[in-house]
Amino acid sequence: MKIYRYPERETWPEMVKRPVLEREEISGLITEIFESVEKEGDKALIQFNEKFDKAITPQLTVSETELEDAEQNVSEDLKKAIIQAKENISKFHTAQIAESEKIETVKGVICWRENRAVEKVGIYIPGGTAPLFSTVLMLAVPANLAGCQEIVLCTPPDSNGNINPAILFTAKLCGITKIFKTGGAQAIAAMTLGTESIPQVYKIFGPGNQFVVAAKEYAQRYGTAIDMPAGPSEVLVIADSEAVPAFCAADLLSQAEHGSDSQVVFITTDPTVFTETIDAVEKQLRELPRNEMAGKALENSLFILTNSIEEALEFSNLYAPEHLILALEVFEKYIPMIGNAGSVFLGNYSCESAGDYASGTNHTLPTNGYARNYSGVSLDSFVKKITFQHLSREGLKNIGKTIEVMAEAEGLTAHKNAVSIRLK
Repeated sequence: MKIYRYPERETWPEMVKRPVLEREEISGLITEIFESVEKEGDKALIQFNEKFDKAITPQLTVSETELEDAEQNVSEDLKKAIIQAKENISKFHTAQIAESEKIETVKGVICWRENRAVEKVGIYIPGGTAPLFSTVLMLAVPANLAGCQEIVLCTPPDSNGNINPAILFTAKLCGITKIFKTGGAQAIAAMTLGTESIPQVYKIFGPGNQFVVAAKEYAQRYGTAIDMPAGPSEVLVIADSEAVPAFCAADLLSQAEHGSDSQVVFITTDPTVFTETIDAVEKQLRELPRNEMAGKALENSLFILTNSIEEALEFSNLYAPEHLILALEVFEKYIPMIGNAGSVFLGNYSCESAGDYASGTNHTLPTNGYARNYSGVSLDSFVKKITFQHLSREGLKNIGKTIEVMAEAEGLTAHKNAVSIRLK
């Protein structure tokens, strides 16, 4: 871990830089994968399953029998937990449904906006060592609430060609029936281009490793939208003298265990909390099953001692974290100072895991500094907003002269004539 005590402001821009990944080699591989999927379709996906996941998958489509069997292989406790989380997520996202309001800008000119769902969306769910069935909830729930007509889910199979039963149970619970056994960049290519089995979609959602991230960026060349640019997971914790070092350490490690390329940042104004949190991180790390992966992430992580909470928030806004935790006794006064963050957790008991699973907010968030200009996934992510206007004869008279003068000033005579011919 990298330890800084009262760093000068001129050093901050260098400190907030994320670990750089080798992109050139990745870009070449992504291009090859897209070309193979475009040319060979399902055949390419089956070959990639064997090459990358050591999985034999004669059929890419998950069958109804597999969905039914999966339900039997999920414990009752986990089923109850998933159902409760779904209820909370549904409640929070339902509140985001906006009513259309008609506005009369001048007499006779009425404007309004209506939502329309993105008809076809693709959801990517990572598998492997951490099958993220929670992400199924985070993406499928708002997609259904938005009214998306077709929801396609892709996730990598294990070496036996099977999908984690918790992922299948959650998908079925959310009404997703088009589920396919393919992962990595090839899954993104399949949803972008379409194959014999997998439908082409208009927008792709979901987290993934550096190859998935690069593939989502590449998909935009084909006119397919994505939820947001993304990178490895990250958290920034700001603590005062009332923070509990063991809690802070647990939150830092909860992100570090996502992957060796994750990054965690800890900032405090209290030297004792600073030292005790570092000690707690080292102690808890030894007890984690994924300690090797988390340990690698800690190598690129920052532990910073600052003079004030205001200074810590200034650094945080520059860093723009995916997750921001304010482990502060009085956090309310600092909320207005937060400018850049994906999701914020307030107080000693608001652990980041709550947002990951069951509080109700969405855990699909901007990383790698993109919280400066992107929001996390919400109901709005699954809709387009279409504007409408209706002008009566009186309405056109009221704004006609304005339009004519502006159009003429821009040298667009036909624009002016479209008004003039009506006014005459």
